[in-house]
Amino acid sequence: MNNLDTVILWEDACRMFEEDVLPYVQEQYEKDGIPDWPARREAWNNWTDMLCQDGEISDWQYENWSQAPCCDR
Repeated sequence: MNNLDTVILWEDACRMFEEDVLPYVQEQYEKDGIPDWPARREAWNNWTDMLCQDGEISDWQYENWSQAPCCDR
């Protein structure tokens, strides 16, 4: 998946993650209202792995993107 015609930009991926994935992480791991940083980072890693496997981001993006801001202290 090195050369894709179109890919998701990091900023868009962060927005999509915050809208579509983070609410489930919060519901499952943050019932006390305290961010569970390891759970957020694992969810981001799993989600970007899925994007890479589905051809929505390149191998380079998967290997070089930093965590989304909502996953980092």
